[in-house]
Amino acid sequence: MPEIKVAIVGCGYVGSAVAEHWQAQGLDVLVTTTREERVAELKPLSNQVVVLSGTDRDRLQAALADRQVVLLCVASKRGASYADTYLRSAQTLAAVLPHTAVEQLIYTSSCSVYGEHNGAWVSELMPPMPATENGKIIEQTEETLLSATGPQRKVCILRLGGIYGPGRTLEKIYSRAAGTTRGGNGAEATNWVHLSDIVAGIDWAKEKQLAGIYNLVQEEVPSVRELIGQVCDRYHLAPVSWDESQPSTRKNVRVSNAKIKSTGYQFVHPSFWP
Repeated sequence: MPEIKVAIVGCGYVGSAVAEHWQAQGLDVLVTTTREERVAELKPLSNQVVVLSGTDRDRLQAALADRQVVLLCVASKRGASYADTYLRSAQTLAAVLPHTAVEQLIYTSSCSVYGEHNGAWVSELMPPMPATENGKIIEQTEETLLSATGPQRKVCILRLGGIYGPGRTLEKIYSRAAGTTRGGNGAEATNWVHLSDIVAGIDWAKEKQLAGIYNLVQEEVPSVRELIGQVCDRYHLAPVSWDESQPSTRKNVRVSNAKIKSTGYQFVHPSFWP
């Protein structure tokens, strides 16, 4: 069986974990980074590290020329433009794919495209209703990548919930909220996914050659008040108070994972606690 060649464009928290997993499977893994200083860190996780910008068309095309699968999981750095990080990278990638051997593109998107639904459940059939400019850019990014679908090329969009896992524990995420007062009553739903399920979900999409849009979020969808309360209790943090006289900026939507489960995928972490 010929060796499968994969590429990961954007190798941060998620990309690095996928690179390590794919290399352990014996795949030929090429990763990209925008920073020269990360090359030494990424070398043990891959067969090849390429330093390039997601908008560098010639270098990107050369890097992907002989790859069968590409994972795009760029992340916006603090202060960076969402349009530059996501949309322009997607536009460049969509332009170069016809000149490569790529058979499948997988993109880690965000459930933020759903916007406000007053606590209702949403599936992939729900049209995006992003409530922020950044959410609108993510929607445009999805559309750009889906337009790269062709007779010999599948495009799979995985919409992720909030990410937690090693190095991004719930204790660490909510420790700054401990002892503070938050606006609203905390009734908004929270949709999360563990790093292990992101890696496994991406691998599943590759193995099953999935195409189209799939939500990748765990089963448990507590309110933000319930979750923060559980975290503070579990890790002995000062409790959070809620002030309903102050406005809340949080969106309230429950995201269904039924579609990806219908393909046979089983979540590693369906809930927060064992």
